[in-house]
Amino acid sequence: MLWPQAVTDRIKTGADREIIRTYPYRSAAPSTLWGELVAGAKSDTFLAGYTNYFFWTQQPHFNDTLREKAAGGCRIRVLLGDPESQTTRDREAIEAVALTVSTRIRMTLDELARLGPLDNVEVRFSAPEDAVNHVSLSTFRFDNDALVTPHLARLVGHDSPLLHLRRAEAGGMFDRFAESSEELWSRGRPV
Repeated sequence: MLWPQAVTDRIKTGADREIIRTYPYRSAAPSTLWGELVAGAKSDTFLAGYTNYFFWTQQPHFNDTLREKAAGGCRIRVLLGDPESQTTRDREAIEAVALTVSTRIRMTLDELARLGPLDNVEVRFSAPEDAVNHVSLSTFRFDNDALVTPHLARLVGHDSPLLHLRRAEAGGMFDRFAESSEELWSRGRPV
């Protein structure tokens, strides 16, 4: 009763209660957060970024981690953009950076090739008709946690904002992003 507005301001009660934290840049999220979410996932890890390459550059021994997760029964899916697609070429022209989109995708494909074929691991390219949507939104799910990056205009992923979501209810923000990435996955084609 003494500080009702202060308490109300600190307690999430509405649609935003699934938002755990926001970061103005994906690169501002601590690498430990990514590592903890990957390590903590028991049943589902879904990397639905257009390139996903940064997992191997920022998480030590990432292929070993994926092998352990897959051996433990965790389903691992990786959805990538096609490095040869027109959407990829268009995005490269927009970003105009030395480490091109197609190079970043190929870095991921190279690491996945080193991982080798494993049960519980599947990799797809997004469908050509979905690529323009996929390139503008990265969704990374780890059981009931998700890290979501809506890509801003001409910025690369690490310069775009990041939302850390945790599923709290059916039909909430987590589910909306999960459904979107599942839709992309359903139409994707095997690598």
